[in-house]
Amino acid sequence: LLSHHLLAYVEMLERDIQRMIASYESANVCPLGSGALAGVPYNIDREKVATELGFSGLTVNSMDAVSDRDFVVEFIFVLSLLGVHLSRLAEEIILWSNQQFKFVSLPDDLATGSSIMPQKKNPDICELTRGKTGRVVGNLVSLLTTLKGLPLTYNSDLQEDKERLFDTCDTVRATVRILAAMLRDTKVNTDACAMAASDPNLLATDLADWLVEQGTPFREAHHVVGEVGALGEKKNKPLNELTAVELKTVDKRLTKEALKVFDLKMALDRRTATGSPNAREIKRRLAYWHKFLRH
Repeated sequence: LLSHHLLAYVEMLERDIQRMIASYESANVCPLGSGALAGVPYNIDREKVATELGFSGLTVNSMDAVSDRDFVVEFIFVLSLLGVHLSRLAEEIILWSNQQFKFVSLPDDLATGSSIMPQKKNPDICELTRGKTGRVVGNLVSLLTTLKGLPLTYNSDLQEDKERLFDTCDTVRATVRILAAMLRDTKVNTDACAMAASDPNLLATDLADWLVEQGTPFREAHHVVGEVGALGEKKNKPLNELTAVELKTVDKRLTKEALKVFDLKMALDRRTATGSPNAREIKRRLAYWHKFLRH
């Protein structure tokens, strides 16, 4: 389950890569020959210049070419969204490394001690990742605000794009590198993860699905399982320890067979659709990413 969880972030990062490629294509047009606003009176071959310099195309309006900063906005947006994804991952790691969970243990050399609690290990890298994300999102909003009231063509306000762009690149590059270094040496506590995943309440939906398979509409099955949960709380019992007799007091369709759904491995094995946490699906995606990273 943790592998499936972490793979979700990898899939987010793949979309970030695709957006970076798309932003490169958007920016890869040649503005040379546009002049300050109305082109140049010299006999130049813009197409030849663009080809020799490796551009994929030309700007088609000289005034737009001079005033356009869409490509900068797009790139900062892509990096801002990457930052948001990294921040979400960082928040989860902060939670997982907490003493109440202990799902993961962070490397000592990339964490710090508390100023007052000697036993505490602070997830500084993750906290800084969250903070830096606010910074790059601020750069995006700052540039958009700069652009929103500008007439054509060039205005000195556009000098502000450099600081926003360079700071965003530097910030995200540093964040990715240090977060990657931390993740490489982060240890997973499989026992703690397994204990958390063994909570039978996680399989309450499987009980509803079992009722659906017996012919009960899901809306009705959802209500029945809600009552089963309330019964478990009343009797101070986990769902898988309720007896068949107790289940029948909620609904006569809940037989002893229904208790078989409280098996995590079986629950995962039943989910065979593409993108599910089935072991075969996880192995397939891991194989894809191993191949991707090798190239």
